[in-house]
Amino acid sequence: MKEVKDFIAREKLIPVVKLDDAADTLPLMEALKAGGIHIAEITFRTACGAEAIAIASNNCGDMLIGAGTIISAAQAEKAISAGAKFIVGPGYSQGVADICRKNGIMYLPGCVTPTEIMVAIENGIDIIKFFPAESFGGLNAIRAISAAFPELRFLPTGGISAANIKEYLSFNKVFACGGSWMVKDSLIKSRDFSTITRLSREAKELIGL
Repeated sequence: MKEVKDFIAREKLIPVVKLDDAADTLPLMEALKAGGIHIAEITFRTACGAEAIAIASNNCGDMLIGAGTIISAAQAEKAISAGAKFIVGPGYSQGVADICRKNGIMYLPGCVTPTEIMVAIENGIDIIKFFPAESFGGLNAIRAISAAFPELRFLPTGGISAANIKEYLSFNKVFACGGSWMVKDSLIKSRDFSTITRLSREAKELIGL
């Protein structure tokens, strides 16, 4: 798990990927890599989520592939079986937490309230997904919450863009950010992989990587 944490900490930006067609998986991963991004959170919001994770995991050994929008233990098991190396949820699920602990997989649950965060901490979690970040107060909220939880680090997701990611990452309690502006649905559906590469490269340059 430490290797996964270190990998994410180096990348700083996790593209949140929604794929409607598994055939787009490898072209998209290649586009991200060409732009300097070697990580992807492939969501379970579509029917081909698990298949896309398996394709990416089996063919992109130089990338860290995780599963997003995991809301149940059954989904977590399916994602891990497909090869996901980290699990991200929109909220906290004890069932998902238990499956991840059993398999030695990093779990990044969505938490926005102190109570949710305390439950996560009690279960050994020290990095939480703050989601949806901009809707729940953004960086100001993270700064305020972090005062009560000095050991906690945050993965803000939701409303993160080229316009604000640098500001988020400037706060030392922000572990990394999740974003989808470089992998928008419209770009993937139109197979505009050159634009995805350009936006990915611009994002990495913006955050100094």
